[in-house]
Amino acid sequence: MLSLFLTHLQGYKRQAVRSPVFITLEVICELILPLIMAEIVDVAIPAGDTAYIFRLGAVMLALSLLSMAFGVLSAKYATFASQGFGANLRQCLFDKVQEFSFADIDRFSSASLITRMTNDVNAMTMMLNMGLRMLVRAPVMLIAALGISISINPRLAVVLLVVIPLMILAIGILMKICTKLFEVMQTKIDGLNNTLQENLVAIRVVKAFVREDHERKKFQRSNDELMMAGLNVGMKVIAIMPIMMLAMNGATVAVLYLGGKMVMAEGFLLGDLQAFINYIFQILMSVMMVAMSLLQLSRAQACAHRIKEVLETEPSVENKPEGEICRAALPGEAADGTDHVLPAPRGEVEFRDVSFKYVASGSGDDVLSHISFHVRPGQFVAIVGGTGTGKSSLVNLIPRFYDVTGGAVLLDGLDVRDYPLEQLRDRIGMVLQNNVLFTGTIRENLLWGRPDATEEEIIQAAKDAQAYDFIMGLPDGFDTMLTQGGTNVSGGQKQRLCIARAMLRKPAVLILDDSTSAVDSATEAAIRQSFASNLKDTTVIIIAQRISSVQYADEALILDDGRIAGRGTHEQLLAGNAIYQEIYQSQQEGVGG
Repeated sequence: MLSLFLTHLQGYKRQAVRSPVFITLEVICELILPLIMAEIVDVAIPAGDTAYIFRLGAVMLALSLLSMAFGVLSAKYATFASQGFGANLRQCLFDKVQEFSFADIDRFSSASLITRMTNDVNAMTMMLNMGLRMLVRAPVMLIAALGISISINPRLAVVLLVVIPLMILAIGILMKICTKLFEVMQTKIDGLNNTLQENLVAIRVVKAFVREDHERKKFQRSNDELMMAGLNVGMKVIAIMPIMMLAMNGATVAVLYLGGKMVMAEGFLLGDLQAFINYIFQILMSVMMVAMSLLQLSRAQACAHRIKEVLETEPSVENKPEGEICRAALPGEAADGTDHVLPAPRGEVEFRDVSFKYVASGSGDDVLSHISFHVRPGQFVAIVGGTGTGKSSLVNLIPRFYDVTGGAVLLDGLDVRDYPLEQLRDRIGMVLQNNVLFTGTIRENLLWGRPDATEEEIIQAAKDAQAYDFIMGLPDGFDTMLTQGGTNVSGGQKQRLCIARAMLRKPAVLILDDSTSAVDSATEAAIRQSFASNLKDTTVIIIAQRISSVQYADEALILDDGRIAGRGTHEQLLAGNAIYQEIYQSQQEGVGG
């Protein structure tokens, strides 16, 4: 965990050093105070020297003010260092997640990643803040006060040498128990966040099916599990206070008894006894502070383990080492701005005996088995099949959202694994099955397709996607603000905006994953016509449910149980493919009814 702190303190190391320095100065001031008080009791008061008493009192006041100032400065620098550390760590985690493939995110789950970037990082931030102050103050105070106590009366200090080891043993046992319990508690927070996130994302479905009571019960289960995990930790943590108080009170009684006897025997001064008792309280309070800090440390350790798990995860989809990229590339065709030799963007797609399974799911079954087909540049290809036949999985392999587990996917004659990821995805425009829009204006969302696009190109893309008319019908046109997820536009409008965003990219390959399901047939036909007119050199691969989306394709692939069960034009498949005939017949009956 120390390496995690040191690595992400970049830019805040000076503050992290200043805080312990000032807290040490604060401790020194506090340690001097009991000695001055002993001088007043043992010397100044018996001598009746009022001037000396006032001088010593003034020194005590000055030391108290200095102590307060040093404490404030220490808290200030500790806060700067810890908050800066937290910001650096969150940024590092976010940057790491941006490198993850779909499979990596599936493995951790989005709810768990959110917990790690918020709750876990906050626990680490609190630990650093506490560590720079309490975990410095307490040991310095403990060692210095113990040394002064021994110098005042070695025989009386034996009490501390008995009590302190017992307190340390209790703290050690409690820490060992609590570390595991904190890990369980953080996992329960993941579960609660997952339940909450799922409910908020699907709130319209919940209300449509009147399932609020079901969701309340589901949330209550997660909430109760977190509460019980918290109580389990809390009940262990509160046990430390009675132990500490018992040890502290017992030590105080022993010192008062033994020290009182020494004072009465005139072998020990009353002021020294008072100073010794003050140091006893400081020592035992320091041990208690260490105990509370170590409990926070045990939680931070659990959080650090979860954070390191993310930071040390190697993305399952990443660029090959520099020397291995593009060795199979076509000679003489260099990509702009790079030293890599890449084939020119043409939009040729080929699957060679491709098999694929979701490794994160733990299932041994292939989602796709021995898929082979070839799409020539500029072709319009449709993929048809029932639910769960692997259509989305297939197209997700082209931009390397996942990697194949067997065979190879080629783009323009080169294995997609040999492309630098950014350049591979620059050649591909994709409209996902779940249409995602971001908070911001319509224009800002469209510019995701190509940030340097001109106003004319934005307008043309909107017209091609049949979105221009409804955009101009909005009060602010392209400057209309979209809420998170685009909830203030209809499903069909969201689809058209997502298509416009992809078309603005002018990609070599355009993939539409069931992306026209919410638009009517006439609008779909107009969008399809715009592909032929304005993206005539672009290869279009569309996943479709409606036969009307397929019948104009150059070729259609029929997927069934992860395998190609037929391919050909609409007429060829209608004449000789039973699955296609069944789909066609069911839709015709629906139209007829």
